[in-house]
Amino acid sequence: MDTSSPSAFVNGALLRRYIGQKVRTVIQVIGSDTGSVIGKSTDDLQIVVRGPSTTPPLTTYLEVIGIAESDNSIRAETWTNFGNTFDPQNYNELCKLASGEFKHLFI
Repeated sequence: MDTSSPSAFVNGALLRRYIGQKVRTVIQVIGSDTGSVIGKSTDDLQIVVRGPSTTPPLTTYLEVIGIAESDNSIRAETWTNFGNTFDPQNYNELCKLASGEFKHLFI
């Protein structure tokens, strides 16, 4: 595992704290266009993910690792399909833990 450039676990609300930094999140795909995906974060905020012009075939849930460009957009480096069943509430709680008192365990 490469630990030289860690990515922070974020939900929609936490994204604004990490603008210009590497982040990791899971979104529920709402729609897509050439080179971008619109999704709902695990805390129900809209996030736009921009990436290479060829996106992977999309499932309902998508993990994105990339650079936070604004409080609601990410420039993707990696897209990973997480399937059609995923528990967004558990991931949202993970994001809170990873950005709160247990941050030292994640980065």
